[in-house]
Amino acid sequence: MIRRATAEDAEVIGELWLKLVNYHQALDVDLPRASRDGASRYAQRVNARLDDPHSRIFVAEEDGQVVGYVLGVVVDLVPDMFVQERSGFLADIYVLDEYRNRAIGRALVDALIEWFKSQGLRYFEWHVAVANDAARAFWYSLGGRDSMIRMRYDLFEESDS
Repeated sequence: MIRRATAEDAEVIGELWLKLVNYHQALDVDLPRASRDGASRYAQRVNARLDDPHSRIFVAEEDGQVVGYVLGVVVDLVPDMFVQERSGFLADIYVLDEYRNRAIGRALVDALIEWFKSQGLRYFEWHVAVANDAARAFWYSLGGRDSMIRMRYDLFEESDS
């Protein structure tokens, strides 16, 4: 079952976020690491966004347990020298390993898409780690397409820092 997140879900969403961060760290050590209290800080941010009209958080629940979540926001990322257009940004999505390949991720995205449409948006975007082949395959299967490649250059060798 997909439903809107509530304050009672914030702590478990924080724990899921930590699993997401750790998953990304295992893929690429250059991706951001969680701080010691990152999960609780994320839970606080979840609570702060629950009544934000520009944010929406959905959870997937199976047998009374939250097994996944998605967080989306309405944003205006385009500087004012361009034609202005509000868009959606899918900030985070995570489904517990043992619940993957059951269309839960798709259902979470579908719920967010419906909310984005209700906000009058034409499109939404998201980031995907280059090393995350499973996520890239998931997004392509939903009709996602490559739009921009984010690159990185390390200024110092590890031994230099």
